[in-house]
Amino acid sequence: MTKLHELAELGQSIWYDYIRRDMIISGELESLISMGLRGLTSNPSIFEKAIAHSREYDEDIKTLAMENRTAMEIYESLALKDIAAAADLFRPVHQRTKGLDGYVSLEANPYLARDTEKTVSEVRRLFEILQRPNVMIKVPATVEGLPAITELIGSGINVNVTLLFSVTRYKEVAGAFLEGLERLLDRGPSVSGGQNLAQVASVASFFVSRVDSAVDKELEKIGRNDLAGKTAVANAKIAYREFQKIFKGSRWESLQEHGAGPQRLLWGSTGTKNPQYPDTMYIDELIGPDTVNTVPPGTLKSFLDHGTVKETLTRGMDEAEEHLNQLEDLGVSMEAITEKLLDDGIRLFAEPFEALMTAIEKKVDQLA
Repeated sequence: MTKLHELAELGQSIWYDYIRRDMIISGELESLISMGLRGLTSNPSIFEKAIAHSREYDEDIKTLAMENRTAMEIYESLALKDIAAAADLFRPVHQRTKGLDGYVSLEANPYLARDTEKTVSEVRRLFEILQRPNVMIKVPATVEGLPAITELIGSGINVNVTLLFSVTRYKEVAGAFLEGLERLLDRGPSVSGGQNLAQVASVASFFVSRVDSAVDKELEKIGRNDLAGKTAVANAKIAYREFQKIFKGSRWESLQEHGAGPQRLLWGSTGTKNPQYPDTMYIDELIGPDTVNTVPPGTLKSFLDHGTVKETLTRGMDEAEEHLNQLEDLGVSMEAITEKLLDDGIRLFAEPFEALMTAIEKKVDQLA
């Protein structure tokens, strides 16, 4: 039994924040699944590194270029092929866990993050192309994303809500999810391959390390380095407390009676960015029931080597709240910081997406 299996017994699933074709072909991903890995997430930055900075996609790019495909069409063909292959490898996990895990996430076009209707249309299209019950499509937690979440869940589409930093926005996302479930219960799925109420799944991806990076800079300005490195975990703990409140009570119980599962919190951006912090702190300190942690390769390796498996998420809730209150008293606004992190997050996904389109165009020229 590995530490990943031990975490699963505590109610936390570990997903892999990485994808590349050679890990699928070589058997590396299958090996990780046998070690207890339960899902996989991707984003434009990950695909940009995989496609633009390797030669393993060149033959496919050459073939698609000969069909006069655009750079966007080439990217989509490559990405969907990898996502589909990974989802097929995770399908036994999805079946064994009765739909709890085994999901593979694909990011919708980041340029659509501020457009509700186009996001809904794009996510529907991608979900119907892939035709796999264990695929999730990512939707950013923007104001415009909230009605999209409701519409997509109400259509029977699995949604990974990404770029969550604010506890306030998290509560809005959970509300949008519940409203979507109520629509799904009332109307049933409305897309090809859509899931019913007992099958549809969603996670709310709450980003962690970027919060510490942003807040620590503000603390340094006011000479309070003693508070550094504590905000991200405190913020996540308070979000989890809200999760516990939201997914109980009459509204939730009426949905649960019809087979609905909760929208689990997923901890994202869990590789430490400050080398002075322990490299597994964003796993070790956020272990609790009904959660997911998606980790990059280096962090997963570190955790398997020297991470600690014990429930920590529900401990120190009062201290977490006190820390966040102290920040506000010092004039460090979490709402302002998290709103900027959301804007930056959209930009940081759009930039590699644009770089990837440019890289594909260059490869087409070179291969021609």
